[in-house]
Order: sequence, then C-alpha cells, then structure tokens
Amino acid sequence: MAKTAVVCVTNDLSTDQRVHKTCLTLQKSGYWLVLIGRLLPESLPLERSYFTLRKKLWFRRGPLFYAEFNVRLFFYLMNKELDLIIANDLDTLPAAFLVAKLRNKKLLFDAHELFSEVPELVKRPLVKWFWQKTEDIILPQITQAMTVCQSIADYYHSKYNIDMKVVRNVPTFKSTARTNKLAFPPKKIILYQGALNVGRGLEWALNAMPLIDNAMLVIIGNGDIRKQLVELTASLGIQDKVQFTGTISGELLQEYTASADIGLCLLEEMGLNYYYALPNRIFDYILAGVPVLATRFPEIANVVDTYKTGVLIDHYEPEYLAEIINSMLIKPIDTTHFAEVAKELCWENEEKVLLAILNK
Repeated sequence: MAKTAVVCVTNDLSTDQRVHKTCLTLQKSGYWLVLIGRLLPESLPLERSYFTLRKKLWFRRGPLFYAEFNVRLFFYLMNKELDLIIANDLDTLPAAFLVAKLRNKKLLFDAHELFSEVPELVKRPLVKWFWQKTEDIILPQITQAMTVCQSIADYYHSKYNIDMKVVRNVPTFKSTARTNKLAFPPKKIILYQGALNVGRGLEWALNAMPLIDNAMLVIIGNGDIRKQLVELTASLGIQDKVQFTGTISGELLQEYTASADIGLCLLEEMGLNYYYALPNRIFDYILAGVPVLATRFPEIANVVDTYKTGVLIDHYEPEYLAEIINSMLIKPIDTTHFAEVAKELCWENEEKVLLAILNK
C-alpha cells in the first residue's frame, strides 16, 4: 500500500512551481499525495496528476488568516490517514509540527525563504516578534529540513544547529526555443516575473523606462503593490511602454519567458531574506535563454558570475539603470552556452537531495 504525504502551503497552489515539482518527486518516490492550500476568488483552475485541496477561508491576510489556516490545517491533519507531512515555510509549520508530535508522524520542513526576515515585517515589530518566537520554539526540534540556498541553510544551522539540505528552486529541464508569446514589434521585451511585492525593484524599472529606447516592460504576476505600480506607470506617462499581464499559470509561463530579451531580478536590501535570496526566476531565465539584469547579492551573484548569465548591479538611479538596459538591448550578451548551463541547473539534479531525504 502506498504511503500518503500531505503537502501544506498557504498560497493558492496555481503558481507555486517548487511545491508542484516537490509533489511530482514524491509521486516518483511512491507516495499518494494531497496538496493543501487556499482558494481565492481569482485563483486559476488546476489540473494536476495528484489530489489538490484548496480551502476557502474567511480571512485573506494578516494574523486572522494565519490563525484560521493553521487551525483548519490542524484538524485536517489530525483526521487524515498519512505517513508524512511537508510544511512549506514557517506559516504552515505550527499546525504541521503539532500534529506530527501528537501523532508521531514524519515531518519535513521546506523553508522557501527566511520568513521572519521578509520585508513585509520590517516595520511590524510585533508581528516579526511572533514569527521569530515561532522559529525559536519549533526549529530546534526539527530533524528533517531543506531550503533553497546555502546561505539560508547556514543561517539556520548557526542559529538553531539544524541540518538543512539545499534543494535549489530550479526548473525541470526541457529544450526551450525562442517564442513570440510576447510580441510588440519592433520593441524589445524587458521582463519581470514573480510576486508584485515591496522590495522587488519594480519602481526602479518603471522610473527608468522613460529613458529606455524601443522597449516594452512586461510585468507578469500579482501582489500587494500592483495598484501602486499601475499608478506610478500612469504618473510617468509610460502606459504605452508597460504591460501588466496578471497571473499566468506555471505551465504557460516558460513560453512567455522565452519571448524576453532581458529578465529582471532587482531586489532592495530590506533584510536578510532578500539579501540571501536565490529567486527561481534566475534559473527560469537561463532555461529560456534570457540574460538577467540582477542585484549583486551573494547567492544571485554566485550563479550569474559562475555561469556568465547576465549583468550584476548595486545601484539603481533611473539614468544608470536605463543606460545598462539600453546597452544590454543594443549589444546582447552571448547566450549560446545557456542550454548547457540549464542541463546542470535543473530539477532532475536537485531532486536527488529530496529523494535522499525521503529515503531516510
């Protein structure tokens, strides 16, 4: 009889490619799966080879949302026949950890980020304290854990003496050709894909656009600051140079990415979470053959410098940023080696670490 794993996440599942790849690896390892998240009015439909459960909640954000989600998750896990619980990020861990303790079940914690150091908590000391105390109480007791980069693994090892394995959030390999999914001829495409949240450098890119020639900035995704970004676009008078696509399913995203001429990964230094970040779009751009313009933070710089996949910068005045982007558009960097790099930086290699954890 197949073992059952319940994978827990607080998002709506539709765009979380790391969790999807983890679930496929679990299937490969012989598990029957339930992936549990939440349902939003704007959630995209799902077609997955495993069972998904999206709960419609009363609250969408804030303390009441996290409390409601964890209470409902606790009762679900307490009454579900299961062998393994995978808690993705700190916001699913309270319920998952408590059930694993009470029922003597296996628990794997997957830290996608330094949750207590996210920019949204910088000016919210009470909320930051709560999540920090949650880490302080639970993480020293975790025996199986993984995360997305070595810097975060080192941070948690230093603080809690926890042995976190590194499973980078890289895409599944497939040969990718250029597409015209995003076509604004004769304009070139500058692409951002990901959450529209504070600290992602999107304001910098918008302020530079009036000085960038013959190009379109395409912003894929949704998030807390979308309205502010749309208003900034209008105030700069660059509506004809910017397109907001909204959320696009992970299955289609690669086609959009492969349309771009430059991919953006610009982060503000707003705490350790961003400083140690290794966003999956760094690897998505490589797979799609798209050079990246990125912030010179340690994990990002390590990939970009090692594999020569883009340009790194550490200041973002509109004139300077426009100069760099115009230069990259006029004299594109060599991307002929990207296909070979993508064969190395792919999920098929990273999942070996996850399989080793599951086989323990």
